[in-house]
Amino acid sequence: MTRPTIANLPRLAAHLERERYDAIVVRSPINFTYLAGLAFPGTLGRHLELADSPRPVFVVWPRDGAPAVIVNPLGEALTRRDGSIERVIGYNNNTDDPYAVLVDTLRTMGVAKGRIGYEDDWFSPSRFATFAQALPDATLTDCTRMLEAVRWIKTPGEIALIKRAADVLDEAFLEVFPTIRDGETERAVHARLVAACMQRGASFAHGWMASNRNTVPAGGQSDFAFRAGDVVRTDYVAYVDGYPGHQSRNAVLGRASAEQAAMYARMRDLYLRTIDHCRPGRTAGDVFAFARKSFEAAHLPYRVVLCGHSVGCWWHQQQPLIVPGNDTPLEAGMILALEPYYNEWITQDLVLVQDGAPKLLSDRFPTATLFEIR
Repeated sequence: MTRPTIANLPRLAAHLERERYDAIVVRSPINFTYLAGLAFPGTLGRHLELADSPRPVFVVWPRDGAPAVIVNPLGEALTRRDGSIERVIGYNNNTDDPYAVLVDTLRTMGVAKGRIGYEDDWFSPSRFATFAQALPDATLTDCTRMLEAVRWIKTPGEIALIKRAADVLDEAFLEVFPTIRDGETERAVHARLVAACMQRGASFAHGWMASNRNTVPAGGQSDFAFRAGDVVRTDYVAYVDGYPGHQSRNAVLGRASAEQAAMYARMRDLYLRTIDHCRPGRTAGDVFAFARKSFEAAHLPYRVVLCGHSVGCWWHQQQPLIVPGNDTPLEAGMILALEPYYNEWITQDLVLVQDGAPKLLSDRFPTATLFEIR
């Protein structure tokens, strides 16, 4: 029994019509997860991330008619149980050519002579040459950008799942932060945070936690020890059914000094104003420019090149990116991870763009004042 899809199928149908695609073929882990309706775990997931995997998987989505998913033997049972596409085509990767199976599927759907979208970055030159040669009458074009635009407007089902993942991560922070002790390593605390996410239902979690004294904070977990008075800096993602909670939280080990409390309050004010600027009609570049101008007016040099980004299944950092010059207009239904920061001071939340003020989704962790670990 397939589960209901939570992908934005009306928006997909509209884009297929507008771009005059007869069908699209998706191969990337992001778009496969999005349209197939399930996230492959473990080794299956790593194969999904390899463009040259000997066990590739595909979703074939025609403009008219039912879609199909093509999977390798290890993924077939899972896809039939958890996926949202009824037609599952399995192949034997020891004897079958998966790309030949793909071409046969397109022919069976009656679109082999039509306009077909594919993801250029996920077909090696040799694979694409074979694929194109087998479809001499087809018009093949890259549909990557189109699919980005489809994905960035979230459905109610996606919003609910991202909210659930955000709650998992915030609850993990609330459990683990109070346990940090003077002399304990970043590695040990990181391990507890990942475990706390998994125990709450995350299928996968990654990120990093560092002392403000660590000059390479994003260099992976290390044996660098936290000390009393340190500011704890974090950046984590917890995936639930393929969708991310993605937050950053600050804390101080011990009682916050007056200077630390004042700096946190100063940063929070700038942060909240940046969030409020995320309204329909403004562009992603407008939000970045607003954040940079606000920080510089507060005499805080803004040297970062990314102020935030959209989120979505499989890989949390998706378009539109909140970067200089990005003219993509914000639309109601986008979910953004906002992360303007200065040195170790960073709060990152998930916000839903809607008519009027944006809605905070990651609301389980209190951020009004600097979290003290005592």
